[in-house]
Amino acid sequence: AFPAWAALAPTKRRKRLLKAADLMDARTADFIAAGVAETGAMPNWYGFNVMLAANMLREAASMTTQIDGSVIPSDVPGNLALAVRQPCGVVLGIAPWNAPVILGTRAVAMPLACGNTVVLKASEQCPAVHTMIGDVLHEAGLGDGVINVVTNAPEDAAAVVERLIAHPHVRRVNFTGSTHVGRIIAKLAVQHLKPVLLELGGKAPVLVLDDADLDAAVSGIAFGAFFNQGQICMSTERVIVDRKIADVFIDKLTAKARSLIAGNPLDAGSVLGAMIDVSAVARVAALVADASAKGAQLPAGCRHEGAIMQPTIVDGITPEMRLYREESFGPVVTVQRVDGDDEAVRVANDSEFGLSSAIFSCDVSRALALAKRIESGICHINGPTVHDEAQMPFGGVKSSGYGRFGSKASIAEFTDLRWITIQNEARHYPV
Repeated sequence: AFPAWAALAPTKRRKRLLKAADLMDARTADFIAAGVAETGAMPNWYGFNVMLAANMLREAASMTTQIDGSVIPSDVPGNLALAVRQPCGVVLGIAPWNAPVILGTRAVAMPLACGNTVVLKASEQCPAVHTMIGDVLHEAGLGDGVINVVTNAPEDAAAVVERLIAHPHVRRVNFTGSTHVGRIIAKLAVQHLKPVLLELGGKAPVLVLDDADLDAAVSGIAFGAFFNQGQICMSTERVIVDRKIADVFIDKLTAKARSLIAGNPLDAGSVLGAMIDVSAVARVAALVADASAKGAQLPAGCRHEGAIMQPTIVDGITPEMRLYREESFGPVVTVQRVDGDDEAVRVANDSEFGLSSAIFSCDVSRALALAKRIESGICHINGPTVHDEAQMPFGGVKSSGYGRFGSKASIAEFTDLRWITIQNEARHYPV
């Protein structure tokens, strides 16, 4: 399938990807039903998933004619030197369950636009949703073998991934998921000399400066911390607030958190849905309990029943607490008071992670100067840490991974850059 798809005219690849986007939009209700059943998230989360995933396909479609090269001046007389980007072959995409339509589509959209064929390794927790992505692309006319979806039992995951990465036809790997598993994927990829793009865990900080609009900050932080029950790689996990405004800010954030009710996603009164499973709730609750035992206060939470966990605020976090460093991946946000901007940046960077971050301040120049000092791949000023658009370069630093998804930025990830020369004049050789 690869030679035919790679040779297909870029406008024809574009047409098929655009058709897939329209088909995905048309099946929004089906994606929502499957997603709610598999992961317990709210219907509006899946509606957003489909909207953004379809736009990722449209953005990828626009890139089929933007895979350009260059002419490089050569010192050899009569030599025309070209830098040319070409499809690399089969791309393996490994996608998680927490934003399955977005991240499953992202794993394959730009590889397909670049002329590669793809294998999507579905999450064991949402095989139906990931299979639907493959169905949409196949129905759009990509052709047999261009998009392949692999599902497996949970106990077979490690063996399946190892076999896929080792396969000689697989030339690139991209993985979105936890840092722990990402390290395993990276090790397997390097053993087989396969370039890998990794988008891994995060522990996103938000800096609330002493001149911030507190109502805007509370709205952005509550959304970033609690939407989809905090099960987003960009979720706000740490609030670093200037001591001068901390008490007023915490009162406002607590009131907001208490107004957000988690419950059955199909119940009309639920604003937030369920976590992925009971074990996830137990893990997050243990982190909160550890912090509480070591002196932290809980202005909101930590109430939970089954897979439902209410929004939780942990005030007075210190480095001795597990929650200070470990990603919770749940509806929990910590608060730490600081004195001034320099301490805020130091605390923000005191983490192995570096995916998303945010700063709230009425002085944009001040915030921009701080944004440049924060060790993260993404930083939003006066906006939430949870923000994704198809055309943006998306990825992290430190233990949050390397490489970039997103439109133009990911062309280099999914193509081979080749040097081709044409000798137009007789050339002198020393022997």
